[in-house]
Amino acid sequence: MNDRIRRVIGHMAENGLGQILVSAPASLEYLAGVRVAPGERLCALLLRDDGEATLYANRLFALEQGEGYRLVEYDDTEDPIACLASGVRAGKLGVDKVWPSGFAVRLMEARPDVRLALGSAPVDRARMQKDAQEIEKMRLSSLANDRVLEKTLRALVRGETEEDVGARYLANARAEGASGCSFEPLICFGPNAAEPHHETGLARLQTGDAAILDVGLLLNGYCSDMTRTCFIGSMSDEQKKIYDLVREANAAGRAEAAPGVPLSEIDRAARDVIAKAGYGEYFLHRTGHGIGLEVHEPPDVSATSEQIALPGMCFSVEPGIYLKGKFGVRVEDLVAITEDGAVTLNEMTREPIIIE
Repeated sequence: MNDRIRRVIGHMAENGLGQILVSAPASLEYLAGVRVAPGERLCALLLRDDGEATLYANRLFALEQGEGYRLVEYDDTEDPIACLASGVRAGKLGVDKVWPSGFAVRLMEARPDVRLALGSAPVDRARMQKDAQEIEKMRLSSLANDRVLEKTLRALVRGETEEDVGARYLANARAEGASGCSFEPLICFGPNAAEPHHETGLARLQTGDAAILDVGLLLNGYCSDMTRTCFIGSMSDEQKKIYDLVREANAAGRAEAAPGVPLSEIDRAARDVIAKAGYGEYFLHRTGHGIGLEVHEPPDVSATSEQIALPGMCFSVEPGIYLKGKFGVRVEDLVAITEDGAVTLNEMTREPIIIE
């Protein structure tokens, strides 16, 4: 049994689960070191509190036996659910929140003595606290993202489209050694920047625009995520006021981050800056989200989060103000919790960026 599987089994007991089925590709990579895009085929790791770990996978995946689990293969002439059902114990079985219902229903039919329950928490809990090697990969991914975004911003020209900039970011990320983007670049010009999750489109960059670039790349399997807002030609007085507020909120949220601090307090610290200035209704989303092998993963940095910051956690701090029909501003960085504080993984400037 490897250390990661051992940790997950420990968290299973905390959640009253004697067995769980792990099927999320990122979690399979985390626990078994395998990278599989299973499509319609079953690939799942069965963990039991007696220490038994079994990976069920199609032979097409061409996996090799790894550390800490037994590999059981099937082919397309066999029923993978029948194979899996023979290894599951009677009683409660925790399953991933992403496991397809087609598999879940068939397992319930094959094993009416098994009761399915949501079982993502033990793996989520383990993945939330990253080890030193993971944090270093996150740092390197973030620094690469800094360089790629700076290069992309330097090349901005009036008249190009949001899609042009998104494509250039991806090309720059590939040149930096990234295997791809951790999410589709969110490039938002002018009034589109007032939509927090605007879909990159054909709007053209114009003088006077505020432009939000929310981007992340995938390096050595780990995601980065950062947002910077720049201004084309100059900043209006209103744009400067809003930008300074958002930058202050970003700094306040990052300053609050430390082990033992409720994540809701980090959200509050960032949100209070904006609310006290009279713009609270224009901060339309949570302050942040966890990140690692996936760009969005636990923990949630929001007013309703019950999670306490723990060493090894990595999450975004990304306050914003969005004035519909006019412009928006968001400043986002990644923070990693240490034993005695927190470090910001991004080094790119937060000073106003004006593209002449």
